[in-house]
Amino acid sequence: MSVLSSSIDSVGTALLQSGGGGTAAGIFGGLFFIVLALLSFGAFIAYIAGMWKVFEKAGQPGWGSFVPILNILYMLDIADRETWWIILFFIPFINALVFIVINIDIAKNFGKGPGYGLAMWLLPFVFWPLLGFGDESYVGDTSPGV
Repeated sequence: MSVLSSSIDSVGTALLQSGGGGTAAGIFGGLFFIVLALLSFGAFIAYIAGMWKVFEKAGQPGWGSFVPILNILYMLDIADRETWWIILFFIPFINALVFIVINIDIAKNFGKGPGYGLAMWLLPFVFWPLLGFGDESYVGDTSPGV
């Protein structure tokens, strides 16, 4: 019996010692996802804070940036687009193009170029806060004839 118990002990010890790599990988993976979650949350907060300030500069209530459909309606108003454009946001693939156009129009109404509007779409957590907390002011529709 002692031979059997010593064999079981040696197998158990070997299993415990070989599990160290898996434990380290689990800890590293867990820490990686915690850091990724914190960075994502920070980017979301920066985006919402920037949108809040842009809304306030354009004469809309800042809290509207939190309400999902209402923030689109406010963005359409800031971009000087008709309200019926909200229908386009419910069409797959078209909504991405419409969102690009809306961001470009918002940038133009703050005196920025179309490249800035495209950047607002690509990196919203950087360019919405830059627009909201920057020195730019809302000038409204700048197209000719208005």
